[in-house]
Amino acid sequence: MTQTNVSLKNYNTFGIDVTSAFFSEITSEDQLISLLHELKNKPFRVLGGGSNVLLTANYEGHTLIMKNKGIEIVEETDEEVVVEIQAGVDWHQLVLWSLEQDYGGIENLALIPGSVGAAPIQNIGAYGVELKSVFQSCRAIDLETLTHKVFYKEECEFGYRTSIFKTRLKGKIILTAITLRLKKKPHQTKTNYGALQDALKGKQHTIQNVAAAVMDIRSSKLPDPKKIGNSGSFFKNPILSIKLFEEIQKRFKKIPFYPEGHDRVKIPAGWLIENSGFKGKRVGNVGCHEKQALVLVNYGEATGTEVLKHAELIQKEVLERFNIPLEMEVNLL
Repeated sequence: MTQTNVSLKNYNTFGIDVTSAFFSEITSEDQLISLLHELKNKPFRVLGGGSNVLLTANYEGHTLIMKNKGIEIVEETDEEVVVEIQAGVDWHQLVLWSLEQDYGGIENLALIPGSVGAAPIQNIGAYGVELKSVFQSCRAIDLETLTHKVFYKEECEFGYRTSIFKTRLKGKIILTAITLRLKKKPHQTKTNYGALQDALKGKQHTIQNVAAAVMDIRSSKLPDPKKIGNSGSFFKNPILSIKLFEEIQKRFKKIPFYPEGHDRVKIPAGWLIENSGFKGKRVGNVGCHEKQALVLVNYGEATGTEVLKHAELIQKEVLERFNIPLEMEVNLL
């Protein structure tokens, strides 16, 4: 059922109060295709959990919210299980389900806000693990032909916080379901990432313990979007050439880094922002969180434009101080 002039405040984790002229919740592929036929040549956009977007203006088109649910095992061996998950499933609920079933592979991705359908677009990642490590395929609707398509892992062009769905296919398809290949038997967990390694000292590295440690770490330093508006990490961690990094390291000897392949280095964006003076800094209704500078927050009735201006100020200061450009991780709408 289509609604008109709907506030999207409760449909984005920043809590930005903008309206959409038309609004529908999608509960099945058939409903989606039917509505897309009606919307041919009319403006529309799709939101998942609204956790990786910044809404900057009212929208005169039709906003579609993916609410299709369901988790189904489609293939199984003694060692692995292939699971199909509908796009409208909450990502963290999927992680909790996998822990209950004792299926490993996504425990490091616990407590990431958002929907399953948005996960491949961003190639979500945390604590040394990315979605692509367990991804098998996804189902989508081609917006030109309104037919079903399947994209396998090798076709998705996964990179650091990106994919083909964020680049060449942006605005050309709608993801409706994904399939993941998870481990059934206890497997080698990835625990060598900074704070996670410390949190697990003296504990067995089970998937449940890893997930619990991740949730504790995230809860201790990241604000709950239900209490204070935010979209998690606002910027990507910059990846630099070894040569550029070494030049910067001469001036900033304590700059932290993580090897990224044999010739590149990843720098924590939060450290750059904090050391540019923004951690806990507030300007009106917008600021950087007091515990994690990488997280921009809406302290009250901030507009998307106010958040964007603060983000651009951060980019300017970091570039001037470190000669490192920061790229926004959130999508601007």
